[in-house]
Amino acid sequence: MKKFIIFFILALSICFLQHEASADDALTWGDCLSEAKINHPDLISAEEKVNQEKEAKIITGSVFYPQVDGSLDWSQTKTTTKRDSYSFGVTGTQLIYNGSKTLNDLKAAAENIKAAQHNYRFTSSEVRLRLRSAFINLLKAQELLGITEEIAKIRRDNLILITLRYEAGIEHKGALLTAEANLAQAEFEVTQSKRDLEVNQRELVKELGRSEFSSVRVEGEFKISDTAQEKPNFEALGKNNPSLEKLNAETAAASFGIKSKEADFFPKILASAGADRTGDHWAPRDDQWDIGLGLSIPIFEGGLRKAEIKKAKSLFNQAQADERSKKAGVLLALEQAWASFQDDIDMVDVQKKFLNAAIERAKIAEGQYSLGLIQFDSWTIIEDSLVKAKKAFLDAQANALLAEANWIEAKGETLEYAD
Repeated sequence: MKKFIIFFILALSICFLQHEASADDALTWGDCLSEAKINHPDLISAEEKVNQEKEAKIITGSVFYPQVDGSLDWSQTKTTTKRDSYSFGVTGTQLIYNGSKTLNDLKAAAENIKAAQHNYRFTSSEVRLRLRSAFINLLKAQELLGITEEIAKIRRDNLILITLRYEAGIEHKGALLTAEANLAQAEFEVTQSKRDLEVNQRELVKELGRSEFSSVRVEGEFKISDTAQEKPNFEALGKNNPSLEKLNAETAAASFGIKSKEADFFPKILASAGADRTGDHWAPRDDQWDIGLGLSIPIFEGGLRKAEIKKAKSLFNQAQADERSKKAGVLLALEQAWASFQDDIDMVDVQKKFLNAAIERAKIAEGQYSLGLIQFDSWTIIEDSLVKAKKAFLDAQANALLAEANWIEAKGETLEYAD
């Protein structure tokens, strides 16, 4: 009795663990979003770029603060006798004026931070599109595998029926061979679907940011969330596109870059101070201090600063041109994505009607063929139409979801956009 109870408990535990493992592998769209936000290497890279620009701003602004250095020296000189020399001290410099160069560099650095933040949003938008596409492709592959297995069963049953009719002398050999070929085709498509399923699993694992491949499944519906049936204001949507906002920030940074280079023609004033102790023995006791004010101004550098200003202006002009080009491209992409999305939504309804018609025709044709009211050639054409209609409807559903994902990406939505 005890052995039976132990066996029963173990069996329940195994079933429970298997259920948990299966549940873990079945990912919802929300699960994929949460995981990609944390693990995707492209997002990590874009976030580090933001951190780098923030530190670059701190580095740029550090010249506003006193620059203090400490020193400790020992040296030994030998002529007829040895002589030791010790010293320690502290020196400092303070920037007083440099023609607002650093101030403009700081403003440019602030715009570079904005550009990096918008680049992070742009990267997040691209990752979302690839992740959503991978999710839809795997969802479609799972559904297609079920359809191909269903078709293979139908083809197998048809072959049995036609074999019996052929052996009874009421069907010709061409019908038998066609049924055998149909079954071979259906079995091939099952195998092909399994291979495609593995490819799509790997695609999703990559976009989740996982470092190792694992067999996963997804849960979801072929349901459109963002229909956007009314034509939106593309200009208003385009203003919030992260790729365009990134270029806006880069253009602003380039404008401050011009002012920074122009400031190089102004004098640079530095204050300095220092104090140290020197002596022949440790600890040295001879005090020394100094204080000063320095001014430097460029006189001749072989056209260096003028060339730097011209280069800065050229970078600004380039940034403006890139911004104009990107704006036109964003607006075009929005309209194309919206139009394609509407077409694919409508196509789902069309293919649904074709599928319903094919199902009904197949039911009628099967009964007619069983009663000998139609020939094999007519029946198999109707059966083939049903197979094509099922696949076409699945393709239409998946294409609509992919078009929705492209529309959302064109709007610049990021991984935070959960629909």
